[in-house]
Amino acid sequence: MTYPDRPLQDGAGYGDGPGYGDGYRDGRSGGYRDGHNGGHNGGYDGGYGEGAWPSSDAGRPPAQPGGGYPAPAPAGAAHTAPLPVVPPGPAAYPGTAPAAYPEHTAGPVTAATAPVPAPYPEPVAGPVLAAPDVTRPGPVVPDTSGGAPAEAAPAPRAKPGRDRYLDLLRAVALVRVVVFHLFGWAWLTVLFPSMGVMFALAGSLMARSLARPAGSVIRSRLRRLLPPMWAFSLVIVPIMFALSWKPVREEGLWWFIKLGSYLFPLGSPPYPDESGSPGGWFELTWADQAAGPLWYIRAYLWFVLASPLLLKAFRKLPWVTLLAPIALTAVIGTGLVTVPGTLGEGLLDFAVFGSCWVLGFAHNDGLLKEIPRYIAVSSAAIVMGFGLWWASGHLTEEGWNLDEIPLAQATWSLGFCAILLVYAPSWQKLPGRLAGWDSLVTLANNRAVTIYLWHNLLLMAAAQLVDELWSVPWFGDTFGTYIEQSYEVLVLIAIWPLTGLAILAFGWVEDVAAKRRPRLWPNGADRGRKA
Repeated sequence: MTYPDRPLQDGAGYGDGPGYGDGYRDGRSGGYRDGHNGGHNGGYDGGYGEGAWPSSDAGRPPAQPGGGYPAPAPAGAAHTAPLPVVPPGPAAYPGTAPAAYPEHTAGPVTAATAPVPAPYPEPVAGPVLAAPDVTRPGPVVPDTSGGAPAEAAPAPRAKPGRDRYLDLLRAVALVRVVVFHLFGWAWLTVLFPSMGVMFALAGSLMARSLARPAGSVIRSRLRRLLPPMWAFSLVIVPIMFALSWKPVREEGLWWFIKLGSYLFPLGSPPYPDESGSPGGWFELTWADQAAGPLWYIRAYLWFVLASPLLLKAFRKLPWVTLLAPIALTAVIGTGLVTVPGTLGEGLLDFAVFGSCWVLGFAHNDGLLKEIPRYIAVSSAAIVMGFGLWWASGHLTEEGWNLDEIPLAQATWSLGFCAILLVYAPSWQKLPGRLAGWDSLVTLANNRAVTIYLWHNLLLMAAAQLVDELWSVPWFGDTFGTYIEQSYEVLVLIAIWPLTGLAILAFGWVEDVAAKRRPRLWPNGADRGRKA
């Protein structure tokens, strides 16, 4: 079943539809139900708190009989005040005076022969020396603790670092997006529902950020999300116009208003159904495929704007808020009610993935930890079972592609993400063999928006490069059969160097948007050198 009232081209879908696969050279276009959260909260380098100096009697000499501590200096007195002048005459030392050293004699010193200790000599006239500076800078504060040692002040709370488990999930989701759009394997939407995972992770980060004023959080999210999209639009929109794309006369001014979705994607941006000419470098549907990922930017923007209200509702009525999007999907995603146009498309995406976004709130607030694990997992399994049951009765020509079955997508993704988050460890670094992938995971998270926006266009470019192998003298004639048999694998190999070039060319925009120093290849290597 397809999304209601959404015109589809041959082989196209509004979800994680097949990309190139067997039908690439037949002009089949992929769907775009995959993507990644544009924004990521926080950084990799944490801070270290500095504890306060303890206030205690440690280091002060003990009081002795016949003496005592010198009177404390008044508050604010300089710690380099001169010692008091001792008047002439014998004076008692604060404490017991040490015995004089005995003279060296030929025999042992006994009690009878030991000299009697003499009192300390009278002070000799001369300059009065200042007390040495043995304390840390600052005024001397009188001891008011009554002799009891004071407790050390707690160190400031360290800035929370990134959860590498969530980072790993995000990187896996991005790779799954690329693989699905290339091979078009419908079962991948069941094996790992990338979009549900990405929205759940984004919802958790958004809930954590909303500890700050909502207005500043929304501005920060928009600042991180929109500039990378503007850079993408600045490339593809002029190419569309250069290839004879023109405004639709019948739509009048409304067409230009929709064009503004390339700047602020509240709605679906327009693009030509066909662009270019047969035999060109890209196939005629390149604009459809290139602009397809922008649906995710629109959905993410809707969730960001709605999050302050959603979070308040969740903290008052958590279960109602969590399950309400599922109920909405059952109404508008099954054909009971049809909402036409751009509003309907945006509302359907909001409903399908709304529960995953709110599930991120539950993860951030610790609600999932309050539920006994066996209850949480068994409930999630029931929800997932319903999703598969519903999908089995509403299969499309693409089979088990859940992106074409909204209610199945919503329920399966919710249960799948719930299990991932219930069992979520808290990793400050990747453990064991996963540590070898740390730099790639870091790079994918730092350039998630760039990878997501450009991956469809890069897949087309990679396919074109593989096609050119047939034109290479001798090579094409000799290995043409092997190229045909391993076509998709060769495209998969070629996509990663092209992705690296896109990161170098456009990824720095994400740093500028986040008010960071621009970096060409942020894989965490500089963080390791600082450590």
